[in-house]
Amino acid sequence: MPNTFSHLGINTQLQQSLTELNIAVPTDIQEKTIPIILTQTTDVVALAKTGSGKTAAFGLPLLQLIDPKNTNIKAIILAPTRELGQQIHANLEAFATHSPEIRIASLCGGIPIKPQIERLKNTTHIVVATPGRLVDLINRNAIDLKNVAYLVLDEADEMVTALKTDLDSIIGEIPKSRRTLLFTATMPGTIKQLVQNYMSKHVLHIEANMETMGHQGIDHQFMVVDPIEKLEVLLHFLSSKEGERGIIFCKTKAAVNKLAKNLAINKFSSGAIHGSLTQAIRDRVMGQFREGNIDILVATDLAARGLDVKEISYVINYHLPDTYETYVHRSGRTARAGATGLSVTILQQEEVFEIPEFEEELGIIFKEMKKPDAQSTEENNTLLWAKKIFKTKPNRTISAEFKEQISTVFHHLTKDELIDKILAYQLAQTTAVPPKVEELVKPIKKKKKQK
Repeated sequence: MPNTFSHLGINTQLQQSLTELNIAVPTDIQEKTIPIILTQTTDVVALAKTGSGKTAAFGLPLLQLIDPKNTNIKAIILAPTRELGQQIHANLEAFATHSPEIRIASLCGGIPIKPQIERLKNTTHIVVATPGRLVDLINRNAIDLKNVAYLVLDEADEMVTALKTDLDSIIGEIPKSRRTLLFTATMPGTIKQLVQNYMSKHVLHIEANMETMGHQGIDHQFMVVDPIEKLEVLLHFLSSKEGERGIIFCKTKAAVNKLAKNLAINKFSSGAIHGSLTQAIRDRVMGQFREGNIDILVATDLAARGLDVKEISYVINYHLPDTYETYVHRSGRTARAGATGLSVTILQQEEVFEIPEFEEELGIIFKEMKKPDAQSTEENNTLLWAKKIFKTKPNRTISAEFKEQISTVFHHLTKDELIDKILAYQLAQTTAVPPKVEELVKPIKKKKKQK
């Protein structure tokens, strides 16, 4: 019989909120972590896949352990990106619906700091923050962390770089007696060093569902293409997934911009985010994606954090990630909350040798997906061409006289006859074999030597 949140020790107010959120059965990481946080005092390192319910694993017991009568900040939750910070804050607020006396503040970068300073003048029990913004507030003497009892490092493996410069400043402001809870999807050497430096010697390690590095429910596939056909193959795949939602990951901001432009040209419902966009634009695009107003998100690895969107059916690695950890976080955007998903990596021939290395390191198996044949690709290109025409807005500046002239040319054709003719014309344009160079250059006739 599956465990319940009641059996884990969660109080009735939080249980009521979980019921309203349709959360009934604890995940593996929640079962293993919640009772320990509630009943013990040791530091905890929890290793669990993305999408496994880590926020509730630390959020629910923290909310229960907070004494709302004590108006000091008692818990700090650090997240690597504003997107993840916002997601954690939203989840905690939802969990605390029936515990309104608990005050939670979001202190993340990318937005004006003055409203956050004003917010901190009011009672705050839990702070969700990005490291850089929290250090900024500390330097401005705008936040008092001297009574903090809990420090949570969420997605710590993606926060290592920031932590190197900011964590010392944060640690210096909170009591040594604090309790540290570290949550991560992978355990690289940098995280092990962080545990040694900032956590107690008697830290308790918890591991959940990591036999295959958290890839249950994900179908891992790869496709080998020539560089020149990469975009066409991608467009063919996206056409086959019309109406489904997915994320395409690129290595660089320039690649995101270029690919997003091509998707827009081909009339795909898409948007793009990367670190150089303003926070307002990133928020707008992420909001459109969460609400289902766009189907495809093109992103750098910035989006592999804090993006908890249900029903993402596929993830595409348009460029192979540099690290195994990055692949874990990218593919973890799909198959969330027990669903299934597809992770497709588009490779060039010289990259294929890396697939066995990913399989061995992550304990997963890749299947090769055959690229579409020439005829199928041509048909898809023609279909995209037709959609471009369908979605083209009429040119209102064309004169009625000229429009009448054009109409006269086609007036005797039925709809089907017109479609047949423009389709035949388009196919003739795209399938025409270009003349060989030697056919374009007339041979030079040698002059006969005079005798």
